[in-house]
Amino acid sequence: LLNQTSLVTYFWLRGLSVNQKAQIAMFSMFLIFYVLTLIGNILIVITIIYDHRLHTPMYFFLNNLSFIDVCHSTVTVPKMLRDTWSEEKLISFDACVTQMFFLHLFACTEIFLLTVMAYDRYVAICKPLQYMIVMNWKVCMLLAVALWTGGTIHSIALTSLTIKLPYCGPDEIDNYFCDVPQVIKLACTDTHVIEILIVSNSGLISVVCFVVLVVSYAVILVSLRQQIFKGRRKALSTCAAHLTVVTLFLGHCIFIYSRPSTSLPEDKVVSVFFTAVTPLLNPIIYTLRNEEMKSAFNKL
Repeated sequence: LLNQTSLVTYFWLRGLSVNQKAQIAMFSMFLIFYVLTLIGNILIVITIIYDHRLHTPMYFFLNNLSFIDVCHSTVTVPKMLRDTWSEEKLISFDACVTQMFFLHLFACTEIFLLTVMAYDRYVAICKPLQYMIVMNWKVCMLLAVALWTGGTIHSIALTSLTIKLPYCGPDEIDNYFCDVPQVIKLACTDTHVIEILIVSNSGLISVVCFVVLVVSYAVILVSLRQQIFKGRRKALSTCAAHLTVVTLFLGHCIFIYSRPSTSLPEDKVVSVFFTAVTPLLNPIIYTLRNEEMKSAFNKL
């Protein structure tokens, strides 16, 4: 993976804060977040696999989401926790590239997955009699393969663009993990074209998927007017949960990747929600009002 034209073999991560007391407080907070993220999402995965009543398309995709959230948070949070107690927050060039690859793999796959989950809810609510015909297991498996393949292609494309650049001088990344916009700023060449490609890739994917999701849920909400009160309330609760996840997750992607690679004071705060908070909120949002999941938890 190492770019042979690079003189820089390590990058220095500035982290979230240089204040020692603040670092200790953040270490405690993010350790709790990470442990709860692992427990919550792994419990969802085990519950869905164990309980045959949850072997439906919706929970199949929720299972994928929980698995992605575990992986997504693991890409960045353990390194950040370890760096809290390190004076030199270093990361090798190879490790940085690896982190970027898996960060974008899981992030892009989750974007596609959220879009598929919106389509699943649209079919379930707007065409309930055709649901099991449209969303049969063959279709679900094909959609799963497609979204993972799309995430992989996206990540390979971005990572390839990054490692081809020469890095010969600056080595300070103003964040607690490696991401493409921060890394390419350190290249010893003009990156204007690369930045445009990033915006047209990551930014376009984020914006288009967000628009598709909003339109999908708007159609769902319009169709709910014809539902009976009990069914409408349950569907609204599901849609509200999904929209919360979509807003938190895609909001970061649009904010970071739909503009040139310039640092803003808000970047780190947004990144914290992206890597540490959202993976924790997903199991809470998707199970808090879900009676089927609560019943399955009790049974487990």
